[in-house]
Amino acid sequence: MNSKEQRSTVSDAVRKHKEFLFPAVANYYQEPIALSHGEGEYVWDDQGNKYLDCFGGVLTVSLGHANPRVNAAWKEQVDKIAHTSTLYANQPQSDLAEKLAAISPGRLTKSFFSNSGTEADDTAVLAAKLATGNQEIIVLRHSYAGRSATALSSVGHKTWRPVASQVPGIIHAAAPYCYRCPFKLEYPSCGVACADDVEDIINTTTTGNIAAFMAETILGVGGFIIPPKEYFPRVAEIARSHGGLFISDEVQAAWGRTGDKWFGIEHWGVEPDIITSAKGMGNGVPIGWTIATPEVADAFPGLTFSTFGGNPVSCAVGLAVINVIEEDDLRTNARVVGDYLKQRMLELQEKHACIGDVRGMGLMLGIELVKDRETKEPNPEAVLRVFEETKRRGVLIGKGGLYGNVIRTGMMLNTTTETVDRLTEALDASLASVA
Repeated sequence: MNSKEQRSTVSDAVRKHKEFLFPAVANYYQEPIALSHGEGEYVWDDQGNKYLDCFGGVLTVSLGHANPRVNAAWKEQVDKIAHTSTLYANQPQSDLAEKLAAISPGRLTKSFFSNSGTEADDTAVLAAKLATGNQEIIVLRHSYAGRSATALSSVGHKTWRPVASQVPGIIHAAAPYCYRCPFKLEYPSCGVACADDVEDIINTTTTGNIAAFMAETILGVGGFIIPPKEYFPRVAEIARSHGGLFISDEVQAAWGRTGDKWFGIEHWGVEPDIITSAKGMGNGVPIGWTIATPEVADAFPGLTFSTFGGNPVSCAVGLAVINVIEEDDLRTNARVVGDYLKQRMLELQEKHACIGDVRGMGLMLGIELVKDRETKEPNPEAVLRVFEETKRRGVLIGKGGLYGNVIRTGMMLNTTTETVDRLTEALDASLASVA
């Protein structure tokens, strides 16, 4: 069906969603859509409308919907055994852990599997406290960590924080948000003051001895905030000088998403003590993962349990995803096609005055919309307009940022420049409607 002729009738799935689910489980768009099936980079709703999926379920569908090689591993494992719990070893979990030890940076070799990024981050925080004997954690403003008590206390973003901190000892430092520098400075003459702020935070708001500094490599929900090249080397050094570990949250940035590397933090040349991830590792199958150095892993209590952690189906899929990325050299593709997408976005910035900033890395790219480039006043209304217009043209995108004024994209790692052209054409026409 032509994208300009999208059907619009009442969806039974949307009706039941509104009637039987928590209202907090919100949907995109003025007229929400119910997706019924997908193939590659495309999805269809239950009204028969076809869309180009440029967000992948929040950077989760790494290799396209219903990827045949991934699905083959999934189906094969389901026919063998679908559940064991961590009380028993299983081959897919062991094989995946072995592969992850081989591709992870530095001395990270010991894995802990769970169900989501929330659990992965929770595991990392607990492991850091146990390994160091310290209790306080430094996190970033504009960050997102999930929905548990610990994760919600770590979130630095009011939109996703419905209650006050539930866990003591979690302190928020200034984000390395160069476009909206909290210190009103300019990079590089700023001397990366945001990194030095971490030390000031430790010295003035903690005991002086921390368990860890934990940060997303690129702040995803925060609007794809990308730190300067000096940032992570400096804050890792600061954290370790105060007895803490460095936890790299790779829930969105891992698996080649940032181009060339397996993990985002590798672009900064830093070896973390712990890495967490989820999302794109499973191509849509639920999985969470925490990897640590042997010293950190060995300090964890001798007895723990996760009903679904290390599930053989999830692990078989996770290994298949990694193998496809490796075999098809999709880390390189993410960089090459991502560079092309960034160039197209910069061209849009020259054309549309509402684009204040274009930023990101690889296929993790965003556009911040403003009312005025001089004042940088956020323009969330423009994002909502672009959302509706791109949907009308058969293209799905994401959004984020503290002010809701950042368009986020999360294209498949095996996407092409031709697909990028279709996305940017839809953005171009939609941004024109804002003016």
